[in-house]
Amino acid sequence: MGDKKIPNGYYILKNGKTSSLVVYNAKTDQIERIEKEFVYGIKPKNAEQAFAFNALLNDDIKLVAVQGVAGTGKTLLALASALEQAKGYQQIILARPIIPLSNRDIGFLPGDANDKISPYMEPLWDNLKFIKSQFGENEKKHKAILEMEQSGKIIITPLAFIRGRSFSNILFIIDEAQNLTPHEVKTIITRAGENTKIIFTGDVHQIDTPYLDENSNGLAYLIDRLKGKDLFAHVKLERGERSDLANLANDLL
Repeated sequence: MGDKKIPNGYYILKNGKTSSLVVYNAKTDQIERIEKEFVYGIKPKNAEQAFAFNALLNDDIKLVAVQGVAGTGKTLLALASALEQAKGYQQIILARPIIPLSNRDIGFLPGDANDKISPYMEPLWDNLKFIKSQFGENEKKHKAILEMEQSGKIIITPLAFIRGRSFSNILFIIDEAQNLTPHEVKTIITRAGENTKIIFTGDVHQIDTPYLDENSNGLAYLIDRLKGKDLFAHVKLERGERSDLANLANDLL
């Protein structure tokens, strides 16, 4: 690594046939080893997922960007890490911008407001259900998730529904962040109060709005401008873990 080390930079050190996962801690000027460990029932399946968990669980890192194509586990890892740290925050908010398919206005959908919004939030609920399914109904962590849902300790919501709020004592996950503008990303971060951690997840190559591209979107802007800052970490998930079929689609379609 030499002089090329960056704060919260993740590396694979190789020595012959053996390798170690490490992170550079600029605070202590030390290289620290990373182990693959279960986080709320989820075990990292590759090096990048282990790197992501390290950043997501590090109290000194207040802003994390997890980038990767569909199936790399970015939202699942963010949510599992949030549940693991739930006692340290007043609330966990999981939000995403609503970008209607083919850019048709959401008003054309049938039903009331909840009916219109529900399809866009379903992937987030699916991740929560998957984590819950790792535990039996009588297990402590299964019950803890249910209790957090019922008490409002964890909420899943469209990003527009929390516009204008300031965030203190919050762990805030913004999914599909590639569909945000740089200004929107800045607005979210500048509203962070004490004891707040913000996690952006997304795929800069999967833009759902005609007004942004892989270079001008808010997630790419965030990564470019804050790389190397002590409070920030960026992890790119390269390997899809959903299925061989999903990987084939990501590579060729």
